Amino acid sequence: MENKKIKVAVIGATGAVGQVFMWMLSEHPWFELTYVTASAARVGQKYAATVHWVMPFEMPESIKDMDVREFNYAQMKEAGVRIVFSALPAAVASEAEPQLRANGFYVFSNAAAMRYDANVPILIPETNVEQLELIRKQGYPQTGFCVTNANCVTTGLAMALAPLKKYGIKTITINSYQSVSGAGYPGLSSFDITDNCIPFIKGEEEKIEKEVKKILSIDPEVYAYTVRVPVMFGHLETVWLETEKEVSEEEIIEDWHNFNTVPDLPSTPEQPIVYSPEPTFPQPKYAFWGNPKGMVVYTGRLKKKNGKIGFCLLVNNIVKGAAGGSIQNAEAFVQKFGLI
Repeated sequence: MENKKIKVAVIGATGAVGQVFMWMLSEHPWFELTYVTASAARVGQKYAATVHWVMPFEMPESIKDMDVREFNYAQMKEAGVRIVFSALPAAVASEAEPQLRANGFYVFSNAAAMRYDANVPILIPETNVEQLELIRKQGYPQTGFCVTNANCVTTGLAMALAPLKKYGIKTITINSYQSVSGAGYPGLSSFDITDNCIPFIKGEEEKIEKEVKKILSIDPEVYAYTVRVPVMFGHLETVWLETEKEVSEEEIIEDWHNFNTVPDLPSTPEQPIVYSPEPTFPQPKYAFWGNPKGMVVYTGRLKKKNGKIGFCLLVNNIVKGAAGGSIQNAEAFVQKFGLI
């Protein structure tokens, strides 16, 4: 096994999700950030000079002077890049990511472009790490492959549900209250979202309904509403479940507390799901809590009524629900296949 770091690229590095990739990879113990791309107009500029930094903390010094380079397979190979993290918009990703795979790169994508291909895992390491085996059906190790992470709302939901699968989930009713960072940058007009909530996010409800079934290998009825709210970071969700087996609140809290199936990955928290009985917990202001920051899913307001289980959860939509999830997926891959 190799001891040196694996060279990685971030494509689409200046958007909100791209910024999280850059921040989390700046001091990663396994990965060396080697190659950075953005739109053609930014090529040749230093990263700090061309990005509008929207993260709620300072930009790491180590990435400020990185050159933004063109999206070029040959140059990426010349730079020694093996893993590519994609923060591309879905329309661009649908063309670029299959080409990256065809050129032998290991692609970990935040985009939905390839998410529903039968041989492409929608991976959340704590819940379904076994689906990494699907990369062999894409041709690995002879060729490249693509692994996607889930939609940001689905990621939080699947995390909270994974340890409860054993009770037989029959129906899921989910309402999400989603921050504006989920719309990307520049995203929504301030005229639309200030002092307002928008009860429709195109395609989001359908993604939740499809993805939670694929990730957890379950087939419940799913009822979803998604709402955009005037909050910067963090998606809050309210959930009601019907289960086949009787389950107590105490059992669910214990299941969440004991849930951790991949403790040896750098981006996996020691306790990936944290529950609090405080009546006002969780809130979006906690989105960057935890260690690593933003990778913990918080649950609260657990209650049982007429046989149904209800609770609230909070997921950091651009860290655990996006870039951080992709980095964790890459960590699971290199661990499973002995690259580091």
